Amino acid sequence: MSTSADLAKTSTAAGFNYLWGLVISVFISFIGTYYLAAQLGEIAYGLYSTAIIFPNLLMLFRDWGINQAIVRYTAKYRAENREAEIKSIFIVGILFEAIVGFILSIIIFFMAGYLANNFFLAPEVTLLLQIAAFSILAQGIFTAATAIFTGTEKMAYNSVMLICQSTIKTIFAIALIKIGLGVTGAITGFTLSFTIAALLGIAFIIHLYRKLPKNSTTPYNLNLKKYTKKMLKYATPLAILAILSGVLAQFYALLLTSKFSPVASNQLLIGNYFLAVSFVVLISFFSLPINSLLFPAFSKLDINKDKTTLKNVFQTSVKYSALIVIPVTTIVMCLSTQAVHTIFPDKYELTPIFLTLLSINYLFSAAGSLSVGNIINSQGQTGINLKLNIITAAIGFPLGTLMIIYHGVFGLIFTSIIAPIPSLILSLIWIKKHYNLNINWTSSIKILTSSAITATLTYILINYILNTNPLHKLYTLSATFLNTNLLNKLGYTITALWVSSAFQLTIGTIFFIITFISIIILTKTLSTRDINNLRDMTTSLGPITKTIHIILNTMEKIMKKLKLT
Repeated sequence: MSTSADLAKTSTAAGFNYLWGLVISVFISFIGTYYLAAQLGEIAYGLYSTAIIFPNLLMLFRDWGINQAIVRYTAKYRAENREAEIKSIFIVGILFEAIVGFILSIIIFFMAGYLANNFFLAPEVTLLLQIAAFSILAQGIFTAATAIFTGTEKMAYNSVMLICQSTIKTIFAIALIKIGLGVTGAITGFTLSFTIAALLGIAFIIHLYRKLPKNSTTPYNLNLKKYTKKMLKYATPLAILAILSGVLAQFYALLLTSKFSPVASNQLLIGNYFLAVSFVVLISFFSLPINSLLFPAFSKLDINKDKTTLKNVFQTSVKYSALIVIPVTTIVMCLSTQAVHTIFPDKYELTPIFLTLLSINYLFSAAGSLSVGNIINSQGQTGINLKLNIITAAIGFPLGTLMIIYHGVFGLIFTSIIAPIPSLILSLIWIKKHYNLNINWTSSIKILTSSAITATLTYILINYILNTNPLHKLYTLSATFLNTNLLNKLGYTITALWVSSAFQLTIGTIFFIITFISIIILTKTLSTRDINNLRDMTTSLGPITKTIHIILNTMEKIMKKLKLT
């Protein structure tokens, strides 16, 4: 069986292949989002966001946990040298997603008029819903392909598919808006992008399928009925779990835009909120690859056979994922105003506060939020996660209803933060009791404290020290005495640069990184053992390996010089 070091190295390499695709695709998507938000305006952008809510809601009933089953059994069979059986997993997964996705697409298409008139109270959304309906089928195949690439650790294929989707979405949306189609063009670009990317994913899957062996040590046939039953048996609790959690999230969004919400008619406020949701992907750059790769890594291990390895992998996953996600989250929180206003000057004034509050959920990665659910599912205990999710839903539905009706967007965000906490606590208690797994709380607290201190210092620097603009005052004083137009112009130029959001964002980011690294060294948040582990884990990252190792080696030298080892 794989050692924890081997698993960490493999998962890090796969995670990097996911990361570069995610970064490029989100960057391209940001260009599209910027254009959409700028050209459509806050009200039309709110309509665009409203139109894709219901298709997203119905997509929850498409998956039935099959994608999780694809990942688990693909990773498991690879670890057990049963690769020939993966063919059945591929076929069952794609067929299931395609059939269910087609049925749901047809349902939304024919219900579009009723939903637009009676739920959204916006007849103009009818056509938008009909166009978006077919994204359900396309995204079904898209996500099944993603699951296959995750289970086989071929994340480069997934990255290409992501880049394809974001590029086509951006190009089509911009082109169609330019010819005057407005929101309709944006929705059309959204649907077409997933359709074309899904076709590309199928091409990659065929390539992988042909490379799988025809025979295994135990002869078998495809027997799709058998594998469908097996996958559904494992996935059914996950399906209910996904439906509950997904319905909860979509319920919040639907309630926010419905006639019961105090902000339902305020598309400006809704547009600000959904733009903040788009900005949260800055954190997802790092959390998504980690979350996606932990499940197949844990699935290769059996708690009854690999108890020590599983414990090491779990604790390492929590510490190192928190070491990445927590500082990224806090830098987004403290520089949210600068980030939004760099792209949208003098617009979307409420987006920064929404973005800051939405980011809070990612802080729970220090408590294992990215790892604990994956480790429970990887050991086949999907029923446990279902029970935990029922608890979250039981809290979220009534709390969300009251908070959104009375407090709108702020009530929604508050509920999304509070509702999952009891389930997270119970899941930590469960894995301690049944697997004897626990979190290194000392490390988690150090990471949280280091990030909080750094974020506070960065916020003070940007919002108080830089805003005093001492250089501008010096130039203004000089210009007063010397009375020269040159000094006046120079003073105004420096002022414009000094107070610009882009300049402050750049300075704040650099200051945050340097300060955070300094603090984690001084507080011994990272040990020389951690440095060695990170160095080993990042040996297969291609062109960036050398850069990462230079940083790690420099940190190690400083630690030794300061006798902090």
